[in-house]
Amino acid sequence: MKIIRIILQIIILFAFSFIGGAVQQLFHLPIPGSIIGLILLIICLSVKIIPAKMIEDGAGFLLSFLPLLFIPAMTGVINYPSLFSASGAALFLIVVLSTIVTMIAAGYASQLLEHKANQRKEKKKCSKHVSQSL
Repeated sequence: MKIIRIILQIIILFAFSFIGGAVQQLFHLPIPGSIIGLILLIICLSVKIIPAKMIEDGAGFLLSFLPLLFIPAMTGVINYPSLFSASGAALFLIVVLSTIVTMIAAGYASQLLEHKANQRKEKKKCSKHVSQSL
């Protein structure tokens, strides 16, 4: 039963990607259709049109296979040794710095979101105490 649920959730995720591609084709946007699909998915999750539970297992399943998608790209880079000889050090530095910047940005973003969530919890807790004391 869990396999069927995961397959249905992956189909939902693929539908958002397909819709994003259709929107991109229809309006001739310079943004890739998959990104438009992700934006539509985020909007639907934020507005609670689609509950997170509806795609949670399928997304987790896809994320577990994500590292396998990088293997073809890395083996393709091996075909171009000139990248490593002439500008290899600069390329390596760019990759390391961009990784560090991405990790820092993700950390700050998650801390900000956690702080806002804690503020909402405190606000709810305070409003419950005020309403109960009256």
